[in-house]
Amino acid sequence: MPRATLSEDFVHPAIRERVSGLNREIVEEVQGAVAANAVVVVGMAQNPAPKRARKALDAAGVKYTYLEFGSYLGEWRRRNALKMWTGWPTFPMIFVNGVLVGGADDLVKLIDSGELKTLLAAERSA
Repeated sequence: MPRATLSEDFVHPAIRERVSGLNREIVEEVQGAVAANAVVVVGMAQNPAPKRARKALDAAGVKYTYLEFGSYLGEWRRRNALKMWTGWPTFPMIFVNGVLVGGADDLVKLIDSGELKTLLAAERSA
């Protein structure tokens, strides 16, 4: 199901470059990590959910890359670019083999069901 986004046709030409470049570096950093690593957790300081996701991955023996961007009071404008890019409203954002799988609760469900191991094994054999 395609996510609704504002078509470039409805963005005035004078601001298109500003819109497309706003906080691009944070998105590119995450894209690079996602391309280079099987599991990526994107989080923020002081938020217990990224910590819960990391603990679950540690307990499952799954190697991951963690990227942290600011806290509740810092870097929230930059983090908004990630929310706009993914469409995911909260942190953490967890990627497995390049696919956004959700947040901490979603990750725990994948671990508990065994699906995370299946997803990771499928990538290794591909």
